[in-house]
Amino acid sequence: MDMESAYSVAEGIAVVTFQNPPVNSLSALQRRSLQDQLRHAAARDDVSAIILTGGARPFCGGAEIREFNTAAQLSSPTMPELIEGCDTLSKPLIAAIGGFAFGAGLELAMAMHYRIAGADAKLGLPEVTFGFLPGAGGTQRLPRLVPMEHAARMMLSGSPVDAATAHRQGLVDRLSDGDLFDDALSFARQLVAEGAPLRRTSQLRVRMDTAPADLFDQLRDDINKRYLSHKGKLHIVDCCVAATKLSFEEGRQFERARFLELLETPESKALRYNFFAERNAAKIADVSADVRPRNIRTAAIVGAGTMGAGIAVCFANAGIRVALIDASTEGLERGMSIIRGVFDADVVKGRISADERDRRLAFVAPTVSLPSAVSDVDLVVEAAFEQLDIKQQIFRELDRLAPPHAILATNTSMLDIDAIAAVTSRPQDVVGMHFFSPAHVMRLLEVVRCRMTSDEVLITVMQIARKLRKTAVMSRVCDGFIGNRMLQRYLQQALFLLDEGCTVEQIDSAMERFGMAMGPFAVGDLSGLDIGWSIRKRRYVERPDMMYSRVADRICEARRLGQKSGKGWYRYEQNSRKRISDPEAAAIVSAYRQEIGVPSRAVGEHEIVDRLMLALINEGALILQEGVAQRASDIDVVYATGYGFPVTRGGPMYYANTLGLDTVLTRIRQFQSGYQGGQWQPAELLVKLAQRGARFE
Repeated sequence: MDMESAYSVAEGIAVVTFQNPPVNSLSALQRRSLQDQLRHAAARDDVSAIILTGGARPFCGGAEIREFNTAAQLSSPTMPELIEGCDTLSKPLIAAIGGFAFGAGLELAMAMHYRIAGADAKLGLPEVTFGFLPGAGGTQRLPRLVPMEHAARMMLSGSPVDAATAHRQGLVDRLSDGDLFDDALSFARQLVAEGAPLRRTSQLRVRMDTAPADLFDQLRDDINKRYLSHKGKLHIVDCCVAATKLSFEEGRQFERARFLELLETPESKALRYNFFAERNAAKIADVSADVRPRNIRTAAIVGAGTMGAGIAVCFANAGIRVALIDASTEGLERGMSIIRGVFDADVVKGRISADERDRRLAFVAPTVSLPSAVSDVDLVVEAAFEQLDIKQQIFRELDRLAPPHAILATNTSMLDIDAIAAVTSRPQDVVGMHFFSPAHVMRLLEVVRCRMTSDEVLITVMQIARKLRKTAVMSRVCDGFIGNRMLQRYLQQALFLLDEGCTVEQIDSAMERFGMAMGPFAVGDLSGLDIGWSIRKRRYVERPDMMYSRVADRICEARRLGQKSGKGWYRYEQNSRKRISDPEAAAIVSAYRQEIGVPSRAVGEHEIVDRLMLALINEGALILQEGVAQRASDIDVVYATGYGFPVTRGGPMYYANTLGLDTVLTRIRQFQSGYQGGQWQPAELLVKLAQRGARFE
């Protein structure tokens, strides 16, 4: 490489630019190029300072994750070699941070002597979200620039800070209020003119504003309570402690050892798998790249219940004007009250200002007039009661009233959307947008592609999902789509286990220890047991081949509908979500067990987890076999983002791969000889893959 042509020099200032689009990640090739250019520029007599910039792209998105656990990760210069090499250079180094500096990109910027950032820049160390920690000096440099309490919490959350916060805390030396490149040149010239010292981060003292012992004990207690002793988070605290007790070089070596240890853990590998799975979920395999999305400027929500109100919040947060429609003024008032409550809570938590709350509220226009609300709208989302004839009637009206360019979406979680689309004259414009409750919180959006949905409509909805800050996964039409179809098999086995002698508490505890956010019965109480009851009633008629224990019906018949009625599988005190074991519920379970004459037996935790997980996996295999989901990783994204599946286990299909599909198949065949064994029919795809020693892909 001709070094003099690889970077520019103007008036004694060398400008080295990342060259690895789209996010300037630090691949092995990029590391080598940067090291060569920085060294070459530092050795030139006509260079008095060096600026490192992302050019027209973001500063740096961090390490190239795909190279982890490969030879490329170890190729020279390694990340630490590149970053620590900055300390050996004798010219002022200035990082000009535009867009964002994440992970190793921020670690590199912290090894520069000075940092200037664009006003809209974001800076963060997100490594913990991948199951490891900053491994190139980040845990040692950050608390030398930022007070330890802020530094530790920034690394433990993985969340970025904005440029203003970074400047206030000391991570950034100067903010650019105009053109970042021009301001960086001016800053560099000023440093040279003033003879500013080479302020090496490694030589600064750790900044402690609170007593270290109190801070670190508090952080560890919080991790152990909230994150099941998350190893990556605990190691970050250990590295912060090392920064206060060891020299910089000793602390860096301590950090590196823990980084390499964490990199090899199953949890980290699963988290990295999830990262790429979410990226892949956005790609629709059989849609031409030439298809262009429609412009969505306005939206309407039909139904102002809890779900409709939550969906309206999503659109308002995205800056999209939305009409909220309900048949009654009372319903509208309840819906608007929910929306105001969400925004008020955000103000109290400091997430938005009171002015911003008012601005977002102004994006929502409540109305009882369906014709006027949808007459010139780009997208309608129906969020009415989960009953096919009701939804069909709404879609007949939308077909008549909405403009020809409008997309007509339904939020149904289980119903046949092809049957909904069939009552319209434009089935190509009908699509499913299945939000998860609470809609303004949950990231998952199942985008359901109907038999006639046009590619243009599909791409539009996948793109609008990003604006709504949702993780979109495409599903084809079937009963329950991806998530709820699999959930029915999971719940089926949970109820069978009650028949055989398990307690509600035993099953919930087993699944929560496995890592599920909540056990199946606690989830049922939270969402409302009448929802599952209505699904079972429909399936008794439509799917007589799918057996259910009637014990859940007995619970509902006793008017125990979950938290909203104060009792379900558990009991709840007024205005409390804390579940309390209830002898009355246990008596209903026991009476049903006697009614069907099933003898109780001791069931171990291992079998509970196996039964519920393998039920998910086998149904997931059927979904892949039928083409309902595009890929196995899409199923995992659904469960990790919408159903509380532990991300450190990847997802049901990834978990199956870690078990080995031959093992999965063997266990399913063992269950076929047990209670209600006829409900275990191994998917053909699972059998074929297991026989070949293959994996779900």
